[in-house]
Amino acid sequence: MCPLLPSFCGQGETRCVMMSKFTREYILTMKDIVREGAKILRKVTNPVSMPPGEEEREELACMLKFLKNSQDEELARRYRLRPGVGLSANQIGLDKSMFAAYFTDEYGKQHEYMLINPKLVSHSVAMIYLREGEGCLSVNRPVKGYVPRYKKIRLKAFDPDGNEVTLSLKGYAAIVVQHEMDHLNGIMFYDRINRKNPYALPADVPIEPL
Repeated sequence: MCPLLPSFCGQGETRCVMMSKFTREYILTMKDIVREGAKILRKVTNPVSMPPGEEEREELACMLKFLKNSQDEELARRYRLRPGVGLSANQIGLDKSMFAAYFTDEYGKQHEYMLINPKLVSHSVAMIYLREGEGCLSVNRPVKGYVPRYKKIRLKAFDPDGNEVTLSLKGYAAIVVQHEMDHLNGIMFYDRINRKNPYALPADVPIEPL
């Protein structure tokens, strides 16, 4: 059953409005993940009105919990989860510009984000890529090739309480966030792989593997 919120419309009148099923108590599984080919993964998501509502806060908490569960061996086995480090709202069918991320970078630093309406402010000329390539919870097939990403990025977004935040990220953290921001703009990671030669890299910029 989905939770209900009271909504008042007129003197002495109360009605219930259905909320999203994706609350912090909901156990999100792979059955909830939208697969490639779905139209919602190919459109620019709608911005979230500020300040965010309780529904958005609950949805983000649910998404973050999924990522944590997916990285826990016991829980991942119990719920048959694929491990993930990022999840965008449109990957669970929500047309909202927001994502969650949870991962450890190459320096051993733990990152945890729930970001709304992210916008790229600036980026480095230098680029990087993962030697093993990238994957996606919405893609159930191996995709070979290198995905060039900016080595350093700076972005602005809003947290679940509606506070504006500015993040400067580099390396693996920058890759994860760029992957999720691409989702919000209707871009899949394999769109950035060279179609003629999947292991070809941009020749006009400095680029290195991570």
